[in-house]
Amino acid sequence: MKLAYSAASPYVRKVMIVAIEAGLDSKIEKLPMAVRPDQPNAALATDNPLMKVPTLVTDAGDKLFDSRVICAYLDGLNPGAKLIPESGPARWKALSLEALGDGMTDAGLLVRYETALRPKELQWKEWIDGQTKKVMQGLDQLEKDTSVLSGPLNIGQIAVVCGLGWMKFRNVFGDVLATRPKLAAAIAKLEERPSFKATVPQG
Repeated sequence: MKLAYSAASPYVRKVMIVAIEAGLDSKIEKLPMAVRPDQPNAALATDNPLMKVPTLVTDAGDKLFDSRVICAYLDGLNPGAKLIPESGPARWKALSLEALGDGMTDAGLLVRYETALRPKELQWKEWIDGQTKKVMQGLDQLEKDTSVLSGPLNIGQIAVVCGLGWMKFRNVFGDVLATRPKLAAAIAKLEERPSFKATVPQG
């Protein structure tokens, strides 16, 4: 398998954590790709018309994107405990938590693009405030109920940790966990796993 890869991407990290947990990381060839929304990478267009990472080309030649699809594919190859529960309430809780984690990450990326890439005189304050509110509301919900971050590891927990890890790495919102001690403790516990330590964002 070949993976269009960026060591700084929270979505690539999500895929790699799933791959490590499934024992598949040694079967994936990582192909470093530079990607920015204002500088599309034409080399990716053949495999993914959206020109985004992660993009996975399977051994059968299938081209998979985005991270949710790739993670589901890799989890399907996982001979051990599934990270995406197969049925029942556990499945929907994990997938809803994944949607929350990915949604906060999406909002964080939009804030960073607005503040880091757009000229200061053109930055849209209301846009930044609106996206920031999404992230803070998600964090507040998790602080109120950290139980979703305990128990057997699942795809939702991975998505949340990857998103918050990227926000910290890029310093998008400052130390958002300083005033959320229960969430900070839950995240710190998850980050003790070898798969999380091996995929800390870089770049």
